[in-house]
Amino acid sequence: MNERTLGLVAARDVPADRRRGGELRVLLGPRTVGATSGFLGVAALQPGERIAEHYHPYSEEFLYVARGAITVDLDDEPVPLDAGEALFVPLNVRHRLRNTGDEPAEVVFHLGPLAPRPELGHVDTELVEQRGTS
Repeated sequence: MNERTLGLVAARDVPADRRRGGELRVLLGPRTVGATSGFLGVAALQPGERIAEHYHPYSEEFLYVARGAITVDLDDEPVPLDAGEALFVPLNVRHRLRNTGDEPAEVVFHLGPLAPRPELGHVDTELVEQRGTS
């Protein structure tokens, strides 16, 4: 078996997406490993940084805080999460992630099922200030 067959992907090899805030990397998904049921990735947030509010009309989202502390605003209700805690975000629930701690945070996320087309899977409800793009 080769790495492609196994679906092995290293976060360091995936360019960060900074369009919605933080550094998002989809590790296992349709584009990276040909997944058909959902996708998994990691989000890195520096203290004070956030991922802009959005919702998913077709997918449930599962969040796990691997490092640091964040607050997830679910339909404007803040839910604090520490390392080792997980949160379920149902379909159509507006949510944003904020690093409310004093250290960098790392969050693992999984969404499923997939939307019928990628552009339908994510609906932005607020804009994020861009702090440089690299």
